[in-house]
Amino acid sequence: MEDGNDSSEGAYWWHDAFEEYTSEYPWENYSLYHNECCEGGYFCDLNEVRKFEALFMPIVLSLTFAVGIPGNGLLVGVLLRRWRTWSVADIFILHLGIADFLLMMTLPLWTVQYADEWKFGHLICKMAGSLYTVNFYSGIFLLVCISLDRYFSVVHATQMYSRRKPWVVHVSCLVVWLFSLLLSIPDWIFLDVAQDELDRQQCFRNYGIEDMVHWIVLSRSIFHTVGFLIPSVVLIFCYASIFHRLRSGNQNLQKQRACKVIMAVVAVFFVCLTPFNITLFIDTIYSRNPNETCQTSAAPLVKAIRVTQSLVYIRCSLIPILYAFLGGKFRRQLQVM
Repeated sequence: MEDGNDSSEGAYWWHDAFEEYTSEYPWENYSLYHNECCEGGYFCDLNEVRKFEALFMPIVLSLTFAVGIPGNGLLVGVLLRRWRTWSVADIFILHLGIADFLLMMTLPLWTVQYADEWKFGHLICKMAGSLYTVNFYSGIFLLVCISLDRYFSVVHATQMYSRRKPWVVHVSCLVVWLFSLLLSIPDWIFLDVAQDELDRQQCFRNYGIEDMVHWIVLSRSIFHTVGFLIPSVVLIFCYASIFHRLRSGNQNLQKQRACKVIMAVVAVFFVCLTPFNITLFIDTIYSRNPNETCQTSAAPLVKAIRVTQSLVYIRCSLIPILYAFLGGKFRRQLQVM
């Protein structure tokens, strides 16, 4: 380290910094409340953060669950009811609704952990974390598939997928699910239940002290790149091209309405995921600079992470609402159920 501390002290600082100040994915809960002495002699008391988190997160997750479960359930039900008339977008939306519904099913478990501690054992910890990961990524990748289909349909007047061969769409969805499952492998390996310094059982990724820095940087890089940056580039390109094409006025009204619904879904993606990614990136930079006091930087940053990650949860409950207000066909089908 720059201050001349020996290697053991350096390892100690990395251990404290990452265990106290970092949290990677919405489902990960690193120990954020250690009452340790910061570098420079400042005392890290993040009990205020703990109280904030124990109140704020259960409320957000409970409301999201209450809206998201029936909303996504209705979305899936309506689509299954009219399976004979599925469009390509309908198939992707069906899988997207299933992904968000399954993700919602894990929220009560995380609500209990935020409010108190993890009470469900090691196996459920690994299963819940992996289920969240699979459905988090699959939801993003399915949105990319929908956007690419709309891009080719509107901009190039060609079909990326043929309605006469719906199996091709289902195969694409299967590839999305399998790739998302691949990204969940670290959860099965590293998710563990252990006690923090407040003697609370927590479900989190336990990398071990020696490899902690390497794995956290690697996993965050994957999260930012695969889960946000690459999809963002694709979505921006597709809908910038679509918007330019629609302004020409050469598209029929039905196609314009369909694009507006999907564009609203994409807007929700950016509104809900961008703040969390920015905050998490700032947290990574801050974790490499120990010359900040705990009270002036760490506690507000942890609160910011929790507030912005709540938007990630909320996103999964908003898609059915968008379809209810913007999708005329969905509203009509809902009325006859």
